Amino acid sequence: MPSDAQLAVGLLGRASHGRAATSLRALPFLAFARHIVADGRVLLRMPRSFGYHEVCAGSVVAYGADNLGRAGLGEGLWVVQVVGRCEVHEPSAAEIERFGPAPREVDGVPFEPVYLRIEPRFGSVHVTDGAVAAVSG
Repeated sequence: MPSDAQLAVGLLGRASHGRAATSLRALPFLAFARHIVADGRVLLRMPRSFGYHEVCAGSVVAYGADNLGRAGLGEGLWVVQVVGRCEVHEPSAAEIERFGPAPREVDGVPFEPVYLRIEPRFGSVHVTDGAVAAVSG
């Protein structure tokens, strides 16, 4: 049976967006991101204009996603998070392609991407109605 971190990373591969949680001036802080999974790592793409990457890079962050609001009829719900050190990442051309098209702008500002990498050390997985079988099977 895979570890919770492995299950969480596997499920993150089924979602496209999530939230990075860290602290900003000693207060909890959430930042949205587009993500992909590559070689067991979680790669993030964020808008540079917000500066959220500066808060995340070099820190331990929690990153989570779910299928809430997207689960099909009879499909179990899942919510996952991974925790690990976050660093700036220089993506390969193949990784950039996997991220898919970027938005033209975010909050009226032209989108300029910045990429981060999380090396998962811990994970948590919460599921309903048999979603574990779908996840680990």
